[in-house]
Amino acid sequence: MHQYCKEPISIEEFFQIRENSEALLEYIDGFVYMSPSPSTKHQRVSNRLESNFRAYLQGKPCELFHAPYDIELKSQDIQGTKIVIPDISIICDKSGFTDARYVGVPELIIEILSPSNQSHDLITKLNLYMNYGVNEYWIVNPMLNSVTVYTLNKEKMYEQYDMKTEIGFIKSKHFNGFSVDVANLFKD
Repeated sequence: MHQYCKEPISIEEFFQIRENSEALLEYIDGFVYMSPSPSTKHQRVSNRLESNFRAYLQGKPCELFHAPYDIELKSQDIQGTKIVIPDISIICDKSGFTDARYVGVPELIIEILSPSNQSHDLITKLNLYMNYGVNEYWIVNPMLNSVTVYTLNKEKMYEQYDMKTEIGFIKSKHFNGFSVDVANLFKD
C-alpha cells in the first residue's frame, strides 16, 4: 500500500481520480492510498473465508461484502472522511447502505496482508477500525499462514482475542460459534 498523492486532496478530487482509475484507492483524511493487486494465495484465502462466513451467515441478518466495495467509516465522534476497501466486511446495520457504498461501521472487517501493505493494515487500519468501533478485526497473513483476531474490550481498545499459525481453528468472539480451520485456509 502506498500513498497515491503526496499532498492532501478534497473528497471531490478523490472521486474524480477514482472515476478515471482502475486502481483500488482508499481515502483517509485527505490522503489517497493505492492497494496492490491481490496475489493468487490472497484470492484463495479470501474465497475460503468468504465461503465459511457465507455458510455461517445463512438465515442471519448480517451480510458479507468483499473487495472492491467502499466502506465510508462514519461516527458522530470523529471528524473527516475515511473511505476504505476492506478485503471482507460483515455488515449487520442495514441503515448505512447507499447505491455506491456503505456509510457506517461494519461489525467485522478482515484484511489480508500482502508484502507491500503490512504496515498500513497492521497500524493505520487497526487504529482506524478501533477508533470507529469495528467490533472485530481479523488480520490474515498469508506469508506466515497466520490469523489474528482483535476485539474491542470495555475501554473500546483492541485486544487480541485469538491467534493461530499453520494449524488449529481460529474463532470469532462476535459471531458465536464461528470458526475456521487455519490449515485448510492456507492450503495451496
